[in-house]
Amino acid sequence: MKNYSKLTPEGVHDVLFDQCRAHREAQRRLTAIFARRGYREVITPGLEYYDVFSLQGAALPQQEMYKSTDSGGRLLVFRPDSTLPIARMAAARLQSRRRPIRLYYCQSVYRAYPELSGRSHEAPQMGVELLGAAGLRADLEVMAAAAEAMGAVGGDYRIELGHAGLFRHLVQRLELPPESREEIRATIETKNYGALGGLLDPLGDSPEAKALRRLPRLFGGEEALAEAESWRLDGGAAEALHYLRTLYTALGEMGLGRRLMVDLGLVQRNDYYTGVVFSGYVQGHGGPVLTGGRYDNLCGRFGPDMPAMGFAMDMDAAAALLEPGMFQERAAQVLVHGEPGFEPQAQRELMRRTAGGQVCEGSVWETLEEALEYARSEGLPTVVAVGRSVRTIEIADMGGRV
Repeated sequence: MKNYSKLTPEGVHDVLFDQCRAHREAQRRLTAIFARRGYREVITPGLEYYDVFSLQGAALPQQEMYKSTDSGGRLLVFRPDSTLPIARMAAARLQSRRRPIRLYYCQSVYRAYPELSGRSHEAPQMGVELLGAAGLRADLEVMAAAAEAMGAVGGDYRIELGHAGLFRHLVQRLELPPESREEIRATIETKNYGALGGLLDPLGDSPEAKALRRLPRLFGGEEALAEAESWRLDGGAAEALHYLRTLYTALGEMGLGRRLMVDLGLVQRNDYYTGVVFSGYVQGHGGPVLTGGRYDNLCGRFGPDMPAMGFAMDMDAAAALLEPGMFQERAAQVLVHGEPGFEPQAQRELMRRTAGGQVCEGSVWETLEEALEYARSEGLPTVVAVGRSVRTIEIADMGGRV
């Protein structure tokens, strides 16, 4: 039987040194943005009941969830999503609070993807949820926060806009079974034109089928919206397009015009989205760095209805974008060594120096000669030897001697 004691499971990895610093820096920058906008931090449990993620109309694929059981045999999952637990928490703990409720979080989600998919099974995320607010003002607030977050880590970024309502209203008109709707959604999301054609050919030349066939190709600027508007759709599909143009125009007036793209094939895999959906990309990074959207019906699955919108940033991606430009970490300049019998005094000397801002290491070596050899090999310029007196030894002054 193979021993896995030195390996990490599929889809997870260790984070080391500068990667850790880049993660902390990304978290610091986003925390400052969210807190300045009045958002308050929350943390949801890493373990939740399976029922939280299996509600009709908001369920996640069960095969993607890591499952366990508690001592009573109840089915648990490792948190696969942050929005659903926050909706649960709002219904259970925040009903008495004045709307809107502004929350932010920094926590990991866990998804079991197929082997060799290249996707991380443990994804650290940081995001916001604006609960209890609907309409253009609320959408502009969340989109502006997303743009600030992207700018804080990415520099040259773009945001792609779509509307979940457009796809939903088109497939409702076709009266398709749920499994067929999901197949069509998946092919549009992956822009698999051949498979999409195969699914839509049996539906004939209805306006809805023609529109669905064009959705993954409608990507670009205002011209993408103009083509969709030329279809002369009615009902909820027309309302979705009208609102998307209103939002697109307003974001342009905020100075984000050159950052915006329209992608009417943006049909998020999470079925709880009801309105505008968006993804953020950075030049040179393949996948989305940020995803989000409006989910007005989700909170009502756990309690009273409450419109909501939010987004989550992939913190692995954010850290990878920041790491190349990170300033060099201050290296230790002093090695504090305690002579035999003076170990406590050496630690007091080290504490005094670090309290004053020096970066120091403590010697774990038995002899001063070993400590000096270590300092030379690691590039520490100074050794402080603590015994009956405190001596400062400059390695450069010793020449080749140790």
